Amino acid sequence: MKSKFTCRLLPLLFVAAPVLAVAADNSDYLQQSRRIAQTFMQRLGGTLKSQLASAGPAGAIGVCKLVAPALAAEYSRDGFLVSRVSLKTRNQTLGSPDAWERNMLEKFDRQQTQGTAPTEISEVIEQADGRWFRYLKAIPTQPMCLQCHGQPADMTSEVKTMLAREYPQDQAVGYRVGDIRGAITIKRKLGDADE
Repeated sequence: MKSKFTCRLLPLLFVAAPVLAVAADNSDYLQQSRRIAQTFMQRLGGTLKSQLASAGPAGAIGVCKLVAPALAAEYSRDGFLVSRVSLKTRNQTLGSPDAWERNMLEKFDRQQTQGTAPTEISEVIEQADGRWFRYLKAIPTQPMCLQCHGQPADMTSEVKTMLAREYPQDQAVGYRVGDIRGAITIKRKLGDADE
């Protein structure tokens, strides 16, 4: 039996929205990053929906634990480094934002509170190890996400048990539909040819 929370995730994730900052000389990197983020989320969302339908919410926890990092590794090629980050991490090893990502996620949250949150941002930044193209694509919380990321009181005992076992320091709960759950983050080091 399908969960009542199973819904159409993808159309809501990729609606046109403003970009906070775009480096004009790196528009190719922006377009590539958008394609990577969209394809990543389509594959992850499809796998998650299938697993929810066949194994229920507790069984779907493995998708985010195993499939998402594998997809990030698969899409980290041609100089692009791909991962997922959140201000409220479930897996601190893989999901903790760096300083730039934290700043942008906090900006997304502030703007969402004001009703104007963009869904993506791109920027070229200077770091100690050189110049980097950075891209962040927000992941808004969908109804199906609440089964594992919503209010703990609304989660099944099976989900709570699985989360406690797999993620003893889990912070990724308490979300409502539309909250920014985290983001796909993509970065690429820029060389002299990108000047």
